[in-house]
Amino acid sequence: MLSFVLQRLLQSVIVVFVLSIVLFVGVWLIGNPADILISSEASEADRLAAIAALGLDKPLWHQYLVFLGNAAQGDWGASFVYKEPVVSILLQRLPASLELGLVAFLIAVGISIPAGLYAGLKPESLLGRGIMAFSLIGVSIPTFWQGMLLIVAFGIALPILPVGDRGQLATHFGITSSLWTLDGWSHVVMPAFSLALLKMSLLMRVTRAATMEISRLDFVKFAYAKGVKSRKVIVGHILRNALVPLVTVTGIELGNLLAYGVITETVFSWPGLGKLLINSIKVLDRPLIVAQLTYTALLFIAINFIVDILHTVIDPRVKSVMRRRTA
Repeated sequence: MLSFVLQRLLQSVIVVFVLSIVLFVGVWLIGNPADILISSEASEADRLAAIAALGLDKPLWHQYLVFLGNAAQGDWGASFVYKEPVVSILLQRLPASLELGLVAFLIAVGISIPAGLYAGLKPESLLGRGIMAFSLIGVSIPTFWQGMLLIVAFGIALPILPVGDRGQLATHFGITSSLWTLDGWSHVVMPAFSLALLKMSLLMRVTRAATMEISRLDFVKFAYAKGVKSRKVIVGHILRNALVPLVTVTGIELGNLLAYGVITETVFSWPGLGKLLINSIKVLDRPLIVAQLTYTALLFIAINFIVDILHTVIDPRVKSVMRRRTA
């Protein structure tokens, strides 16, 4: 296990290094921030001075080496627009994105796994077919359209939920969050449900497929033949084995919820990292763009690492394969 962990950590470092080069070059190709940030009425001398102040007068390789050296020390530079350290800006917006993503994750997992399990155990039942029909609707409707429908339905036609912003904040145990207040929950429910719909549909289908496949295996039939209670068979045999593919998909979807709530945050004016990324791209705020995309990459690498560890806990066969590879 230790050898596996060290190997994955080394791979992660290499991936982050290569990805930082790709991101830096890609953002550089988008355009020159000076064309947007510097007034067209500025004199040529003022323009050159502003470009030098932003560090854009250096060659691209030099800019990257400066960025890499500073990032290794925890300094991701200062925003071209906000004139503040990038890290402090991200930390200000991160709690809102975490709240939205985690609530959406709880909604998606809490509904999709029991529903998918039922649909897999009773695929021909009316409720089972209804669950699959719902999953098709969730996959078919674009996220931005789902969000607008929810706003029209529950924010305008039936004004029972507020639209936009995080609501009232409170601080408990040193953590400031809108989830400590009822007003905060009323603000997060609708965007979180909109964000969770697509993931919910995917998890339902994965859970159903895994349940149906495992239910046909001999060890499940043998357990039923021995007279084992249905609840024990479902939980101890079917659900436990279905968790192997489900954990992989759930881990990826958790990363998507935490990192890619761009559309939902924009539609609902949620003050998180997704909305900040859109605003940063509009003004070509290069340090913020690179920092946010790098954060996303690190998040997915960390989640994939955790998923691999969970696989060894859920399925002992994975651990035996790892031992043979490292032997």
